[in-house]
Amino acid sequence: MNSIPAIEQSAGRGAARAAARRTNRKVGGYDRRPHFLNYVLLGIVVLIGILPIYYTLVIGSSDPVAIAQKALPQVFPDASLFDNFKRVIDADAFSFWKAVWNSVVIAVVVSASTVLFSTLAGFAFAKLRFPGRRGLLVFVIATMAIPTQLGVVPMYIIMTKLGWIGHLQSIIVPALVGAFGVFWMTQYLEEALPYELIEAARVDGASMFRTFWSIALPAARPAAAMLALFTFVAQWVNFFWPSIVLNSQNPTLPLAIRLLQQNYFVDYSLIMAGVFLMTLPLLVLFAFAGRQLVAGIMAGAVKG
Repeated sequence: MNSIPAIEQSAGRGAARAAARRTNRKVGGYDRRPHFLNYVLLGIVVLIGILPIYYTLVIGSSDPVAIAQKALPQVFPDASLFDNFKRVIDADAFSFWKAVWNSVVIAVVVSASTVLFSTLAGFAFAKLRFPGRRGLLVFVIATMAIPTQLGVVPMYIIMTKLGWIGHLQSIIVPALVGAFGVFWMTQYLEEALPYELIEAARVDGASMFRTFWSIALPAARPAAAMLALFTFVAQWVNFFWPSIVLNSQNPTLPLAIRLLQQNYFVDYSLIMAGVFLMTLPLLVLFAFAGRQLVAGIMAGAVKG
């Protein structure tokens, strides 16, 4: 009988802890517990993301005749996929490793320059006061509404006069900075970088460049990481402009895959094998940088 109060007391503590857990799960008026519907939706999203990769592997390991007969020749990839990988790497139409090198150089250089110049411009637009600042920012943003195709002919004429046709600088130089990057960094620094930090640095005798390098650039790291990743992916898969100014002797990976297509016959298994080889570095990049990217986004959200 003496143990009953102790049991009731223990049960009361347990109920209190359970109630506290239920209360902690509810933040801002909603329950934070993952529901079954959440898992279903996440599963659908994952399936949509994986399905193109799966289909690429299946087609890349299939026979061209079977591909012509059925949309899905087989259920699982087989060992012939690696044979097609070797055929892509040893293709006579282009140098595969040169195409890889060209794509790496373009993507890395353009990503680095876009982040640097966009952050510089974003810092100036967001935190510096100079005549015409708002008008210039509106002009930069307005250029995003201009279709890329309108500038193809003038840009091609300029590249021809400079003698850059067939060379990587015809891809790199026009893409050193873009309006979207400037807008992105301006919007982020408006919220993430308090004026008080800049004023404190100026009072301590820091130059404007030192203020940018030591205060603005670290504060912009989350947005800069996202911009770098977006720019890298965009340049890695860029086909339109490189197809105009580059040739088969100096291609990027998307152009190299296009060269796999013959005049009267399209070997989709070979093309899909090449597509997967081109996509593989991006999958590795997202696998290794995904957690840091999400952490950066969350840090930026807390800062903003």
